[in-house]
Amino acid sequence: MVADFRKRFFISLAATVPILALSPLIQSTLGLEQALSFDGDRYVLLALASFVFFYGGWPFLKGLFSEVKQGSPGMMTLIALAITVAYAYSSVVALGLEGKVFFWELATLIDIMLLGHWIEMRSVMGASRALEELAKLVPKEAHKLAGDGSTEDVPVSDLIEGDLVLIKPGEQIPVDGQVADGASSVNEAMLTGESKPVEKQTGDQVIGGAINGEGSLKVKVEKTGEASFLNQVIKLVEQAQESKSRTQDLANRAAKWLTYIAIGAGGSTLAAWLTFSAVDFAFALERTVTVMVITCPHALGLAVPLVVAVSTALAASHGFLIRNRSPFEQARNIKAILFDKTGTLTKGEFGVSQIVSFKEGFSEKDILQLAGAVESQSEHPIAKAIAEAAEGHPQPQGFKAIPGKGAQAEVEGRRIMVVSPRYLKEQSLSYPEDKLTEAEGKGATLAFVLVDGELAGSIALTDVIRPESKEAVRRFKEMGIRVMMITGDNQKVAKAVAQELDLDEYFAEVLPEEKSEKVKEVQSRGWLVAMTGDGVNDAPALAQADVGIAIGAGTDVAVETADIVLVKSNPEDAVALVELSRATYRKMIQNLIWATGYNAFAIPLAAGVLYQQGVLLSPAMGAVLMSLSTVIVAVNARLLKIDG
Repeated sequence: MVADFRKRFFISLAATVPILALSPLIQSTLGLEQALSFDGDRYVLLALASFVFFYGGWPFLKGLFSEVKQGSPGMMTLIALAITVAYAYSSVVALGLEGKVFFWELATLIDIMLLGHWIEMRSVMGASRALEELAKLVPKEAHKLAGDGSTEDVPVSDLIEGDLVLIKPGEQIPVDGQVADGASSVNEAMLTGESKPVEKQTGDQVIGGAINGEGSLKVKVEKTGEASFLNQVIKLVEQAQESKSRTQDLANRAAKWLTYIAIGAGGSTLAAWLTFSAVDFAFALERTVTVMVITCPHALGLAVPLVVAVSTALAASHGFLIRNRSPFEQARNIKAILFDKTGTLTKGEFGVSQIVSFKEGFSEKDILQLAGAVESQSEHPIAKAIAEAAEGHPQPQGFKAIPGKGAQAEVEGRRIMVVSPRYLKEQSLSYPEDKLTEAEGKGATLAFVLVDGELAGSIALTDVIRPESKEAVRRFKEMGIRVMMITGDNQKVAKAVAQELDLDEYFAEVLPEEKSEKVKEVQSRGWLVAMTGDGVNDAPALAQADVGIAIGAGTDVAVETADIVLVKSNPEDAVALVELSRATYRKMIQNLIWATGYNAFAIPLAAGVLYQQGVLLSPAMGAVLMSLSTVIVAVNARLLKIDG
């Protein structure tokens, strides 16, 4: 469509030059009647104008039939009626009827309308260009690894699940998969919005379209084609841009009524000038055509779709995907947001929160190093957390697990045991409880360290709160939104997290199937509620909420119950989402006010109410103002990139 409007514009513009030269009004204005007029020139003028009318005006004539057929007259109907009336009247005059031709007004009107549509289409394409950029991310070929270690370049479409591919430094990753060998940093910014390169090593997931850093990676193919992360992103963005917006429905109804008003205003203008004034029919007709042109609800029709396209593409580039536009628009009005705790506000993994030494001669660092040495040989989540915290620990010997109670090993000539409270109880070993009051108050998991059978210290572990969570809660509160947490954990754990994050409210010991009831409970207070969870066990609650947000979806973006999917596990993205919803609504309202206000001002001016004051608009000038209004709406929509 962009290319078609551009082509028609330039060809029609070329034909307009001789039309201007042969027009009596232009000739008399420039004093060139004798130089440019000749016998039969009006027939040449008619032929050129007919070409511009049928060739340049064809998109509008075709649009007229389409809109009338659908029973929804709109902007194309107005443009087509205006140019048809102007062309028909001028043609009859050119063939002998007494009157005034305004072929030059007709030609310039069509030229400007084509130019306006061309600019408009370019704006729409620009707003949706993020999809094209996403589609370009996946390379067409991949280096497939054979069993003997050799590589063969094959089309990505030929790869199947389980294939091994080699990604060299600096190359784009062709598929979703798991690193089978190698280590590197990967830039996923275009896919997740994460600006920092992400370290990848054996066992980590990679996304097709991301850019590999300095190392080589061997990746086992897990998803290709329609199932890949990138294709799901593109599909969701397309669905969001096509989905109906409540504000769009309002704009469509307003545009339809404006069409009826324009036709009525055009007819009234013609009747008024002929009835109450001594002007000729050509003048009255020119006023009518100008009214119909300037009243075209073009800007009104574009006011919302352009903002929708820009906001959807902007959201995708920042790592959150809008699946349903109505809840996205509602997000600006939410009064409360419920966060699932594990994996959303917290990382869903253990971290060392406190180390206490009970024995003289052993510092907190010593306790951690000894425990880390033992736990480095275990796969248990608690053991992993301790081992990771004890970086640079000594090497253990003779590791042995104590099923359900802990583990032991020889470390630097000592027998070190890392055990649970249950083991201490069974062995009738006591510990100074006053030193662990804070940890136990937070519901922390405790591990005790024994050195040669004597209790030496303890390590407290809690679910690590995401560093972004505090900032997200603070920003939500600044926006006047109550922040709540819902969790299956016990009261102690929930209270500790709620206090650390300064939450307004929390619900503890809630089973997954009970979460939707808690959402209903908050909604019963008369609030618009958003629910943010991992999209799996939170599905009923996400569906119940006015706005369902799936967070931390990673490469699995097709979360059916969520209205919005956040690719990264970052609670601050939920804040950005609400901010974008508010900014998008502001842009829609600004555009609607401009589009309707412009028409309210322009219709009387086009009808000639200031004629006595010397202000008179030609149809071509009316088209310029109408196109200018459309361009202003388009530019304002694109400025959402700055606001968002």
